[in-house]
Amino acid sequence: MKPKSPFQASRQRAKKSPLPLPAAAAPFFGMHPLYLLDAGRLALTLLPIMSHVRTRFAPSPTGYLHIGGARTALFNWLFARKMGGTFILRIEDTDNARNTEEATRAIFTGMEWLGLDWDEGPMKGGDCGPYFQSQRNDIYDAYFKKLQDAGRVYEDDGAWRFRFDRSKPVTFHDLICGDITIDYRDASNTPDMAIRRADGSYIFHFVNVVDDIEMKMTHVIRGKDHIMNTPKHIQLFEAFGVTPPVFAHMPLILNQDGSKMSKRDVGAALGAYPEEGFLPKGVMNFLALLGWSPKDDTEIFSPQELIERFSLEAVNHSAAKFDITKCRWVNQQHIIALAPEEFTARARPFCLNAGLPDSPILDAAIATVQTKVQTLAEVPDKIRFFFDLGMDPEAVAKVQPEALELLSKLADRLEREPEWDGHELIGVLKAFAKENGMKMGAVMFPARVALTGLSGGPDLSSVFSLLGREESVRRIRAFSLN
Repeated sequence: MKPKSPFQASRQRAKKSPLPLPAAAAPFFGMHPLYLLDAGRLALTLLPIMSHVRTRFAPSPTGYLHIGGARTALFNWLFARKMGGTFILRIEDTDNARNTEEATRAIFTGMEWLGLDWDEGPMKGGDCGPYFQSQRNDIYDAYFKKLQDAGRVYEDDGAWRFRFDRSKPVTFHDLICGDITIDYRDASNTPDMAIRRADGSYIFHFVNVVDDIEMKMTHVIRGKDHIMNTPKHIQLFEAFGVTPPVFAHMPLILNQDGSKMSKRDVGAALGAYPEEGFLPKGVMNFLALLGWSPKDDTEIFSPQELIERFSLEAVNHSAAKFDITKCRWVNQQHIIALAPEEFTARARPFCLNAGLPDSPILDAAIATVQTKVQTLAEVPDKIRFFFDLGMDPEAVAKVQPEALELLSKLADRLEREPEWDGHELIGVLKAFAKENGMKMGAVMFPARVALTGLSGGPDLSSVFSLLGREESVRRIRAFSLN
């Protein structure tokens, strides 16, 4: 049975209506398909069956990969994988002043770590390349000339503007947000859009649309902050004689206080998650829940389960709230699900980097806390006592003075035990407590503090086994003398 989280969130889903796929996708479809709602799930009903879906993630390498960008990539990847389509990575590196090689590498590294493999793009190739916008100027020039020839652009102080069609409002159906209408008829409120700068470089709106056409995008899945850009892009698609792709705008990600999540907020940088000991599958799972939910209370999914259950219809219209506490809980469920040997292998580097010795008992010590940690980075501090006993003052303060004499007697008892087996020793402690007219907890807790310096941690049976007779007795006796 899948674990249920202690986190509850109200979820609202926008009502969707059937709509046709874009004519721009005609090369990929035998006949005109329809989106239909089927038993509460968005299903593609195709006449005949659709041959291919194409989605993309198009980040700008101007900074680290933000958690919002990672979610955008994930939703596009999930939809493409669900539909048996193609997921494309393209780098929108037209901002020469802010682009960096480090940021570009961070995009590749982050996506690879998260498990979002792309089918076309940098390092993969494809028929629609190049996949860096900085290498596509010849393509943009050709499309710009089409607009010039059609009289849809004009020069303005060295720059070039696209002439909007102001004959009617722009209306489109969004798979998440529903029907949207934006009125561009008043030029005083919506001036014509600049698409080329005075220095000859092209602006985001123009290259974005050109690339979506050239790369044969059937679906554009992106953040809700792009909704106001969509009518501009639709007008460009139509100016080129191309029906726009299907749009789906995801809800914004907010902090717990309702403020928009920024790059400075906790949890914003995807690159920090590996360093903090999160698992890729745990982070992917959590990101999927930022705006999407299944039809039941299930919250823990493998990547394959996410692919199978994901639908754009189940993406919420309302904003998602980022909760690092829930992220840690989700990650913990994936840690618990690891095979013990995999958990040990993943946690070992964190322990060595934290200065723990490469001891014969290190792997066994790591294994004792698999169910006790939410991230791999927590493991070293949870097991440090095996190698270097320190005392938590709060834990020590909870040990009653009368327990010290009891511990002295316990040390004598343990020293005489003929066999040293951790599980059997728990029975010895139970018998010892009964003999002394004490509850089990009155013996177990001070023994734990004496052995580990902590008020919680691994099972005492494991602690006894790994420390051995000599060290266990020594620690208990030393604590009793304090």
